[in-house]
Amino acid sequence: MKDSIGYKIFKVINAIILILIVIATVYPFWNVVVQSFSSENAITAGNVVLTPVGFNLETYKYVMSDPIFWINYKNTIIYTVVGTAISLFLTTTLAYVTSKKYLPGRKFFIGLSVFTMFFAGGLIPNYLLIKSLGWMNTMWAVTVPGALSIFNMLIMKSFFESMPDALEEAAIIDGATPFQILMRIILPLSKPILATMVLFYAVGAWNAWFGAFLYMDNKNLFPVSVYLRNLVKGATGAEAQSADEQSQVSSNIKAVTMVLTVLPVLIVYPFCQKYFVNGIMIGSVKG
Repeated sequence: MKDSIGYKIFKVINAIILILIVIATVYPFWNVVVQSFSSENAITAGNVVLTPVGFNLETYKYVMSDPIFWINYKNTIIYTVVGTAISLFLTTTLAYVTSKKYLPGRKFFIGLSVFTMFFAGGLIPNYLLIKSLGWMNTMWAVTVPGALSIFNMLIMKSFFESMPDALEEAAIIDGATPFQILMRIILPLSKPILATMVLFYAVGAWNAWFGAFLYMDNKNLFPVSVYLRNLVKGATGAEAQSADEQSQVSSNIKAVTMVLTVLPVLIVYPFCQKYFVNGIMIGSVKG
């Protein structure tokens, strides 16, 4: 069957709209990338559009020559890995338990969890709590307080609820314990939602800076996001070698910091992307 003229026109218009959306989405980031490789005068004059003008690497050299940058980068990797592992453990266990309709007090626990989405203790009580626990200037201050996202837990709970009850019933008949059912049956079948949760938590942990800014005062413990924030604010410990280099750094430092921050996420995302949409769609079907 041949397509009608109206349908052909629709496909052309649809393709044009999608291309424009892609351009509008990609261009801002691309412009930041080319600015990070451009000269001071070109950026100031607004001549940088699609390609670098006055190509240079001075700002990258300025940032990456500071040993504190690499220490903070290592800290970010550690905080992200540990924080994501803690978050995934807490989210998975709470979602699995609350997905069972036979759980005594299930509605109460779900309601209590949802309550925390709208009401929190506040900044000062959180600070006093972290201080009383002795977590100041420790990894736990930035990985534990925000480890559990109730929104993510509800998505994962819906995913678990969509699984056939017959799977667990058969395992129970074979003598499997609830822990064995979770580890050997449920989780192997939950790769889409697990990959989605890993992506959510890892990106959040990678970009997080306020917790470290609030609970840490040792620059050797900062994540790279705090280092880059201080660099933008002119508070970095690295010093330019000359007045020209300092001028160059000040002109495109924001572009460089954004590129360095987002680059690892761009590298990891393609490996999780095939699970991402599938996990969100399946996990959001049942409420």
